[in-house]
Amino acid sequence: MLSKIPTNLPPHLSLKFIKIYSSSGDLWRARQLFDKIPEPDLRSCTVLISAYTKHGFPKEAIQLYEELRKQNIPLDKLVLLSVVKACATSADVNKAKEIHEDAIRFGFHSDLLLGNALIDMFGKCRFSEGARRVFDNLWVKDVISWTSIASCYINCGRPREALRLLREMGLNGVRPNSVTLSSILPACSELKDLSSGRELHGFVVRNGLEENVYVSSALVNMYASCLSIKQAQLVFDSMSQRDIVSWNAIVTAHFSNGECEKALSLFNRMKTEGVRLNYASWNAVIGGCMQNGRTKQALEILCQMQDSGFKPNQITITSVLPACTNLESLRGGREIHGYIFRHWIYEDITATTALVLMYAKCGVLELARRVFKMIPKRDTVAWNTMIVANSMHGNGDEALSLFYKMLNSGTKPNSTTFTGVLSGCSHSRLVDEGLSVFHSMSRDHFIEPDAQHYSCMVDVLSRAGRLEEAYRFIQEMPIEPTAGAWGALLGACRVYKNVDLGRIAANRLFEIEPDNPGNYVLLSNILVTAKLWGEASGTRKMMRERGITKLPGCSWVEVRNKVHTFVVGDKSNDQSNEIYRFLDELGEKMRLAGYKPNTEFVLQDVDQEEKEDNLCNHSEKLAVAFGLLHLSGKSSVRVFKNLRICGDCHNAIKYMAKIVGVEIIVRDSLRFHHFRDGFCSCQDFW
Repeated sequence: MLSKIPTNLPPHLSLKFIKIYSSSGDLWRARQLFDKIPEPDLRSCTVLISAYTKHGFPKEAIQLYEELRKQNIPLDKLVLLSVVKACATSADVNKAKEIHEDAIRFGFHSDLLLGNALIDMFGKCRFSEGARRVFDNLWVKDVISWTSIASCYINCGRPREALRLLREMGLNGVRPNSVTLSSILPACSELKDLSSGRELHGFVVRNGLEENVYVSSALVNMYASCLSIKQAQLVFDSMSQRDIVSWNAIVTAHFSNGECEKALSLFNRMKTEGVRLNYASWNAVIGGCMQNGRTKQALEILCQMQDSGFKPNQITITSVLPACTNLESLRGGREIHGYIFRHWIYEDITATTALVLMYAKCGVLELARRVFKMIPKRDTVAWNTMIVANSMHGNGDEALSLFYKMLNSGTKPNSTTFTGVLSGCSHSRLVDEGLSVFHSMSRDHFIEPDAQHYSCMVDVLSRAGRLEEAYRFIQEMPIEPTAGAWGALLGACRVYKNVDLGRIAANRLFEIEPDNPGNYVLLSNILVTAKLWGEASGTRKMMRERGITKLPGCSWVEVRNKVHTFVVGDKSNDQSNEIYRFLDELGEKMRLAGYKPNTEFVLQDVDQEEKEDNLCNHSEKLAVAFGLLHLSGKSSVRVFKNLRICGDCHNAIKYMAKIVGVEIIVRDSLRFHHFRDGFCSCQDFW
């Protein structure tokens, strides 16, 4: 390496030294020498632009090109090729358009070599219109031209156009090569188009291209994406050599098919055979375990990943966090939060948004709020997540406030935004506000309400007790009412004891979803409350005749890093005697405080004392009692339930929270309930 930068060199020697410095990676010296040239020529510029791109400095390459343009020197094809590669690396679509205009202005718009590079550049910039314009202006098109434009369409999310181009390519007498096939097969993967994928596989076999590792890997991925796992495995097993892409594809395929043991066995085989794992390998296994409910195993592999020298990246974190939404995996979610905090990944909006959702679904809304406030620049998904989080926790006012803050920030709402806001309005009985937001969708935001939005509006009206208005709304809907709309009305009929509308809603639901046991149970509850025992018995008989069984109620609570599960009348817990004794003692205090068992929620026609005994055995009461027995200085108990919380249990837990002086959080199948000081966040409507 030369210690001093030469000065006063003739142009040809300056160019020689610039090449020497550039090839060795000493771009600083190369630039210093370049700047000393009084009038640098195109060759010097081209060499330095290429060096900047090669060594990972595309912005500097483009900046140097722009300085060259200001000198009004006629550009040649070589300098344009160099800057096109830089622009493809930086994916700057505005610069790409300028460079294309330069190519046209200097007469290179129909040059095949430069044209192919321009198509590739626009593809990397995800600008298919620009790529197509270049493609159409080429007088001669080779296999690279066709492959590049097809790849561009795939990168731009237009896989059907890519497959259409492949057929057009054949009609124009251009034969696809291995690069074409490995580029086009992802279109079949994205479309789940097994038929086209098989056609391409046949072409591969007929033309002896199956030995190409990239083509075979793309075939494995195609079959795996189309859930043709056996065929994916056959292609994988027939490969004489395998790259990491094919290994990752087959592992992911087995996870997607629920075959965890096969996937994990392949992953272990990768390690024993010395396959060099990459981030995609670790992320595929961690994500696969989480998707299949193997939270503990996923967290163990996360530790192995770190021990192997791979720091979890944004994809790792977003793979894990969405599944950390139950009591058992909340600990793992907190560990990941700590990792994000230590490595300052808050700047990655996808990871932090996943963290917000994880805390919200685990019932820790305050931590969800804190993380949300730390996101520096929020996109639509981040706003939606926080809006939905507040809705599921019954904070309709806050969900509505976030919606207006979102609009004021200039972020455009989408369909999910309105679902979240309207859901929040329904849980908080914000009828006028809900109607205003609903009508603003098409008027102000050009988003046509879909079935889910209409169902939310029925829920808004129904929860507020405006049942007749909700029924009229359903009848006047411009689309066919879904189970969601009728279900919202039926649920409200239970609360407001409206038997007539309850029958109408239930009968429609029996037609739409005849196998849903919840609808039969709700109607039966309505009839029992109205003392219509015979009709209620008929509804239960209808269930039995149709072979429909009610899903057993189940509640669970975490105590000392272990999840304890309870069902109605459960006595399997080692501390069952203590639980029932505690409930008896607490029951006396609750009665003195004004609690009266609501026996309407006992569906059997038995005497009053037996009804009250039945209520004490409900799974949510047992789980709450167990949690209270093991507070250990904690200020809250968190219980999850697989079904809607019973009305009497809901009332009883309000008293429990007040007497014991803690917050009790219950997540049932519909929403979160926060019980404090004798009140619930749902305002007794859920």
